[in-house]
Amino acid sequence: MLILSGSNISKSYGIDQIIEDVSFSVNKGDRIGIVGPNGAGKSTLMGIIAGQIEPTTGNVYKRSEYSLGYLTQNTSFSSDGTVIGEAEKSFSHLAEMERELERMQELISDHSRPDFERNLDRYTHMIEEYENMGGYTYKSELRAVLAAMGFGEEYYDKKISMLSGGERTRLALSCMLLQKPDILMLDEPTNHLDLGMLAWLESYLLGFGGTILVVSHDRFFLDRIVNRIFDMHDMTLTAYKGNYSEYLVKREERLEAQLKEYEKQQKEIARQEEIIRRFKQHNTEHLVKRAQSREKRLAHIKVLEKPKGPEDKMKLSFGQDYKSGNDVIIAEGLTKSFGERKIFSNVNLDIKKGERVCIIGDNGTGKTTLLKMLIGAEPIDDGYLKIGYNVDFGYYDQGQQLLDDNETVLGEMKNAYHLYTDTQMRSILGRFLFRGDDVFKTVGNLSGGEKAKLSLLKLMLGGSNTLVFDEPTNHLDIDSKEVIEAAISEFEGTVIIVSHDRYLLSKLPDRILELTRDGIVEYKGRFDYYLEKKEAMRRECEAAAGGDGAGPGAGVSAGPGGRRAAGGSGADATDGLAGQDKPLSSEDERKLRKQQEAEERRTRRRIEELEERISSLEEMIAASEAALCSPDNMERIEFLHEESERLTGYQQELEEVYDEWMELQ
Repeated sequence: MLILSGSNISKSYGIDQIIEDVSFSVNKGDRIGIVGPNGAGKSTLMGIIAGQIEPTTGNVYKRSEYSLGYLTQNTSFSSDGTVIGEAEKSFSHLAEMERELERMQELISDHSRPDFERNLDRYTHMIEEYENMGGYTYKSELRAVLAAMGFGEEYYDKKISMLSGGERTRLALSCMLLQKPDILMLDEPTNHLDLGMLAWLESYLLGFGGTILVVSHDRFFLDRIVNRIFDMHDMTLTAYKGNYSEYLVKREERLEAQLKEYEKQQKEIARQEEIIRRFKQHNTEHLVKRAQSREKRLAHIKVLEKPKGPEDKMKLSFGQDYKSGNDVIIAEGLTKSFGERKIFSNVNLDIKKGERVCIIGDNGTGKTTLLKMLIGAEPIDDGYLKIGYNVDFGYYDQGQQLLDDNETVLGEMKNAYHLYTDTQMRSILGRFLFRGDDVFKTVGNLSGGEKAKLSLLKLMLGGSNTLVFDEPTNHLDIDSKEVIEAAISEFEGTVIIVSHDRYLLSKLPDRILELTRDGIVEYKGRFDYYLEKKEAMRRECEAAAGGDGAGPGAGVSAGPGGRRAAGGSGADATDGLAGQDKPLSSEDERKLRKQQEAEERRTRRRIEELEERISSLEEMIAASEAALCSPDNMERIEFLHEESERLTGYQQELEEVYDEWMELQ
């Protein structure tokens, strides 16, 4: 059932067109992932659907009986209340019912009241309604959702003004989930979530009974959750059925089909233009009329635009100026605290040259702090740390705090690498899509994705042999993520990465190190191996505790491209139609195919014969016309008469040959 649609939506700001003539439809129960490069208008479209942005043209339709909840990327609370107070607002209607029930209890406590029976009936009805609305379970649900999003009881009375930006976003997501709208709209919901939170959110959304629209660059998340994709490129929207991995295949097939259709049309246009030219060349009334007729038909053809190939991507590659020794990092018993708060202890590491190691862990376990300790940017409280021979660290800071917000893009790069000329540096910046006047933007005015690219460029030029990345794929669109993954994969030095990007974790690491408050747990494999081991450990714990193995995180093991059963493959609109009513036997199909091939060969041979005759007739016509115009023949009346008759015969035959040739095309 159609519950939401958009018709011919466009949005522009001044002369800048963001989206143009976008139409779409959403059915009840759809789980739609909206993808596209940064700046493609994804968040703008979400704002228009939610009614927060007015479109320049077009309309959005939503069935009035369906509620809509919208979580923006940068949700910020104006409330100065507490965490628990903000979450409880999601159930304000139940709190009001509780107050009314208390009042009704007082009324029915007096049996002598004349309206006792009426009040008792109303109280009984309200109790039933309260129960149906989840009145007896909402408080436990509230606490469970807050806990899953990292808000234990110690956070309940914390002022919202004291929360970090990431914590505020997680609280906003918690409140949105608790409200349970019919249509859930989420803009980058996986930002600021650790792996445990991501697994819980996916489990929750898989059980959500409503409709979901989600903007995300998290490919693993999209593969798990969605069954449709809205692809936004070049201000337009194209819909596909299936999850993200299925969309990639169908998009490639669609582009190939469009390119073939374009090339076929271009070939036909060129053929028709050549026919028109040749018809006009002979200047006979019959052929000139045929040429004019073809010109009219050609003018009314809707010329297809050439499909655009892959968009420009930044060109990234890491090289090392010199190699390190075999031992890169050896650490024993590393400990870190801030005041009385212990972050972690008993961290042991042994990282060798050429390894690709990924560090994971819950938010707050100190992953960034550990990286800074390893590169010498943060002191260690206790333990032993040895950095190997010739190790040269290159560090990518997820907050881009190493960039000067007051500098221009060009100035930031020239300050770090002053031996490059302006021309050389602008050429390098162009590889990272900083072109034209973009190089004169101040760093403080760049988007998160642009800052990330600038930091990656500085790292690329550094020539370090040990690269340390703190969440390198944050703020980047999918194309840029793939560029980074390819560059890291090809790097011959050592790589240490802190990341929650499960797609990256499934492709790059030789081993995964999970940081806990009590040390490091090692998994000698990639993310699928990590999930397998975690699941086995969970089952062992539940078996020891007498559990049944079920739980909200159970079965979360699908890797990139993995399909969940509820996702459905669904035939794409361009997948083709069903076959004939009664299928032919294999023998009949073979005979029919042979007949068709034989007929095609006969046609090709006849076309070649006609084209040879056309060429011969055109040569004879040209020679005859030259003879008639030659001054040497001006006095030869009989010759001119005979030659003129021959020319007329050639021209008539040429028209007949052209007619047959055209019928065979």
